Amino acid sequence: MGTAEITNGIAQDAVIEISHLTKSFNGRPVLRDINMLLHRGENLAVLGKSGQGKSVTIKCIIGLIEQDGGVVKVLGKDVIALEDDALKELRVKVGFLFQGGALYDSMSVEENLAFPLTRVLKLTNRKEIRQRVHEILEEVELKQTAKKMPSELSGGMRKRIALARTLIMKPEIILYDEPTTGLDPITSKDISELIRKMQEKYKASSLIITHDMACARITADRMLVMNDGVFIAEGTHEELAKCDNEMVCAFFK
Repeated sequence: MGTAEITNGIAQDAVIEISHLTKSFNGRPVLRDINMLLHRGENLAVLGKSGQGKSVTIKCIIGLIEQDGGVVKVLGKDVIALEDDALKELRVKVGFLFQGGALYDSMSVEENLAFPLTRVLKLTNRKEIRQRVHEILEEVELKQTAKKMPSELSGGMRKRIALARTLIMKPEIILYDEPTTGLDPITSKDISELIRKMQEKYKASSLIITHDMACARITADRMLVMNDGVFIAEGTHEELAKCDNEMVCAFFK
């Protein structure tokens, strides 16, 4: 899958490489035989209805769930084979945008953004931390919210701050889990356009899990369609719109 150059069985420009991934829960297969490449600098959307295995795939990628079979490599590292310290080191290079944003309710926006800089990157220079926080707030057009608490923000604002907290770590890869869930169509479009803009600026490779075709159309260079734990179609928006598979066509109606 994909057009990456292959040397000794390794995709040379792949930042995520999944081969024959399987996972079951209580005897029920969720991922049946997943193969996927995320290329460097690419936005890849995985489309599918709820319960098809999209979020499980992401959790396997960052080692939150251990697969039953197959191999998941991130930046050339076999995730399941990593010791705890090596896995933590890898996760620093992978940003994860949770569905709900996962902001700390007891911290201001400014404190939420500073937290990974002090806790993960171990930065101690207050001037540098403050500068990075204000720079990323400008990028997501929410500089005025620095002193606000998450409870004072709209759903769209919380999504932007969550994205800012991911970007402030300057990750090589960003994983988005349903980034537009719970948002109205206008705010969803704004968030999707921001994801596209940030990818173009920071050149991170992004995997976008979504059931929102409008989000996928705006953000993705390439799409995969998942159904019942397998990928049933791959291509650009234009290519998939012409597909005659009934389940794929349902996303374009």
